[in-house]
Amino acid sequence: MNEEIIQTIASELKVSQEQVKNTLSLLEEGNTVPFIARYRKEFTKGLDEEQIIYIQKQYDYQNKLKERKENVLKLIGEQGKLTDEIRQAVAECTKLSQVEDIYRPYVQKKKTRAAAAIKNGLQPLADWMLSLPVEGDLQKEAEKYLNETVEDTAAAIQGAKDIIAEVVSDNAKQRWAFKDNILKAGVIQTKLKKDAVDENKVYEMYYDRSEKVSQIADHRIMAIDRAEKEKILNVSFVYDTDALKEEALKTLTKGQKTIVENELREAAYDGCDRLLFPSIEREVRSELSDRAHTKSIEVFSMNLEKLLLQPPLKGRTVLGFDPGFYNGCKLAVVDETGKMLTVDKIFPFRKNADTTPSKNKLLSMINKYGVQIIAIGNGTASRESEKLCAEVIRENNLNVSYAIVSEAGASVWSAQEAAREEFPDMAVEERSAVSIGRRLLDPLAELIKIDPKSIGVGQYQHDLPQKALSEKLDEAIMKCVNRTGADLNTASAELLTHISGLNSATAKEIVKYRNENGRFTNRQQLLKVRKLGPKAFTQCAGFLRIREGDEPLDQTAIHPESYEAARALMKACGITELGQADISFPKEKTENLGIDEYTLKDIEDAVRQPLRDYRDQFEGALLKSDVLEISDLHVGDKLSGTVRNVVDFGAFVDIGLHEDGLVHVSRMSMKRNVIPNEVVSVNDIVEVWVYEIDEARNRVSLSLLPPEQLEQRDARVKYKKSAGKGKQKQQKPKKKEVTMDDAMAHLMQRFGK
Repeated sequence: MNEEIIQTIASELKVSQEQVKNTLSLLEEGNTVPFIARYRKEFTKGLDEEQIIYIQKQYDYQNKLKERKENVLKLIGEQGKLTDEIRQAVAECTKLSQVEDIYRPYVQKKKTRAAAAIKNGLQPLADWMLSLPVEGDLQKEAEKYLNETVEDTAAAIQGAKDIIAEVVSDNAKQRWAFKDNILKAGVIQTKLKKDAVDENKVYEMYYDRSEKVSQIADHRIMAIDRAEKEKILNVSFVYDTDALKEEALKTLTKGQKTIVENELREAAYDGCDRLLFPSIEREVRSELSDRAHTKSIEVFSMNLEKLLLQPPLKGRTVLGFDPGFYNGCKLAVVDETGKMLTVDKIFPFRKNADTTPSKNKLLSMINKYGVQIIAIGNGTASRESEKLCAEVIRENNLNVSYAIVSEAGASVWSAQEAAREEFPDMAVEERSAVSIGRRLLDPLAELIKIDPKSIGVGQYQHDLPQKALSEKLDEAIMKCVNRTGADLNTASAELLTHISGLNSATAKEIVKYRNENGRFTNRQQLLKVRKLGPKAFTQCAGFLRIREGDEPLDQTAIHPESYEAARALMKACGITELGQADISFPKEKTENLGIDEYTLKDIEDAVRQPLRDYRDQFEGALLKSDVLEISDLHVGDKLSGTVRNVVDFGAFVDIGLHEDGLVHVSRMSMKRNVIPNEVVSVNDIVEVWVYEIDEARNRVSLSLLPPEQLEQRDARVKYKKSAGKGKQKQQKPKKKEVTMDDAMAHLMQRFGK
């Protein structure tokens, strides 16, 4: 292991070098990230999955950086141009891009004007000009280099200037300084292209907009990128090019007088205008886009985690309700294990339809199967379906609740091979109703079957680098599945695939073994599963639970390797059975058992709560029994709602109306510069206040702040503005708040609707 790299990573993470070194050793041994995070805390001193993944990625990156540095020094050395200054500059690089900037002048270029001039033998003339001669005659010097391809002195001087222009562009330190200038002081400017077509005026706010590069928000970067790609906007940078060109000239002349100053000025200006500025602007745009992509991927990942970790509604019989207008509403009843009991269809929303038969069928299914909760998909006809269900509950005085469930991806799963195998005789839309019902019963087990990019909790996902997005979402799934664990006797192959140490092949073999031999009664039986060896057993066993098996500890998160320690602990503390919440573990009885502090705490927690579900700490679905109409609302009303999506400009909250309400970022917190996903997450149940009602469009603006707090904040802002009026300072233009129209147009564009 490279000690220097380990030291760098430890410093960045603010952990000890020993923690980093031990983590890397565990990874090299083939241990998975979840296994290390859960069962090797004594070595990592409690590092979590995110820290372990960071160590893994950074170590790989730093090794690539080190290897590239060595290659670049070797390549420059082979040209006989390696100096101590270059060696020092390369050593100080912290990014691959910096190394490439240093190597840029030494890359053999083939199709540039400078390369052609060098090929024509004009490098010595350029070198003579760069030596800053104070006497002599440029024309006579140029005559020395005339040949078949260089016909006159003007061509010779121009060729030399082309070489010098490339020198200006290739100066690494100058590139970094100019780029830093644009990032700090530059302005990004957008203009509507001539003949552009933006039918829904999605990008209207960017038709003539200027904003400092250092202040532009990530979601605006992505909107500008997309609009440019769709040929709606022209995008440019505004910065002091004249000052930078003069700076480039000073770099060439070193402040000295020379007879070729005019030619050097022309070469420096040309190098900036033709090569350096366009190149740097591309780099800045690329870095801004990369930053925005990274942020968007992080938001997507956090939203997905929150959705997957929604607590299950255990032990309930659920009716999945997939709404629809002309093609009807699909109904499916699933029992507490997710087993489908029946499917049916009703047509309450066809033109002039009598809803009585549909209500009677719905009531019959509820009574026959003992339905306790109705899961209503949030797609087309969702609110009409909600009203129908609420009327059935109210008219028949039923002890039944309902919840609105995201149906994103349900149709994707319904058309998959696994769904066809499970329900070969059912139509695709009927399978969707089963999926919707199961999502309320156990969200993780159901959503894990669907490509996470189809779940609909991201922003601009089609504009993101798909490899990076998939990798991040896979990490989120890995964390969620392994923190939760899986019931070895009921988990699907799709869920088992994501368990530490398992893959698609071993997951299928576990299901096959279960089907052929009956339920597992102890974890050791995993060793009988084909393709699952001792190494995989070590990695997966602790994450797979067995209820009512031969070994009581198999129902806990305690790893089999720690069973002996767990039994010793229970014996020392006089504990005869698991699940006694009020039991204590006196220090004098545990300190001499030879169990490290991390494992000891995990065993104690598991003994107290052997069946504890990691997801129970989060809020579950918002259950309702009646509907809300927009006419019932008044500004200032306090409501409960479910966060459906979090974006850079705020969050969309389901309060029971046809359209989700928007909580703009300015109404999320008393603080300034709020980041929405640091305030709320997808599936959070939040208290909101009605801020504004647009009854004509059935739209509501919401606030996470009560009216009195908003008034206090607005009064404070107004006072500060009035106090600053007397100052001789240019007032910044008031930022345009994202309206509900802006937000809806934004989402329509994002999801391609």
